[in-house]
Amino acid sequence: MYLHLGQSTVVNVSDIVGIFDIDNTTVSKNTREYLNRAEKEKKVVYVSLDLPKSFIVMKNGTVYISQISPATLLKRSKLW
Repeated sequence: MYLHLGQSTVVNVSDIVGIFDIDNTTVSKNTREYLNRAEKEKKVVYVSLDLPKSFIVMKNGTVYISQISPATLLKRSKLW
């Protein structure tokens, strides 16, 4: 099954490690460091230029930044 993350980005649900709310998780220093490291390693993909609401971590280390809320993504993925 595939999950639409926004714009023209679609990923396989079985490759998703986690879907996270940007506002709640970036309060943690560890999360900010993780996202900064992924950015430096060029593993971050911005799905849209709109205000980000979630980030999706994939098994291969890629991090997608999406304007779609985590709750909506979870409902679409049927993982919830």
